[in-house]
Amino acid sequence: MNGELPREEPVEDATFVRPFIITGGRAEPLQADLRLETLVVAVGVPDETLTFERRHIVAVCERPTTVAEVASRVGVPLGVAKVLVSDLVVAGQLTCRQPAELPLQTLERIRDHVRAL
Repeated sequence: MNGELPREEPVEDATFVRPFIITGGRAEPLQADLRLETLVVAVGVPDETLTFERRHIVAVCERPTTVAEVASRVGVPLGVAKVLVSDLVVAGQLTCRQPAELPLQTLERIRDHVRAL
């Protein structure tokens, strides 16, 4: 032994699903205008034929929810959430509403937080 600690092999999480599998290999949403602050809301109850993640998104969107919050609550990367939300909007499961413009106060807060980094 030369004083080095034995390396542990990384343990692969059996529950991890690669994002490209969830989106069917797509990286771009069908609707290019989805933003982090876009509000999405379910049209009705989740369709039982939807995959687990899509059903979960519809359930999360029972009340108006931002795309960023959907990603966080469902536990998927933002890009994956945008693809799935877009699919659900096209399928008629969700509707979306874009805020016309971010208020100046919000933009200033974002600027201040970025500067603090």
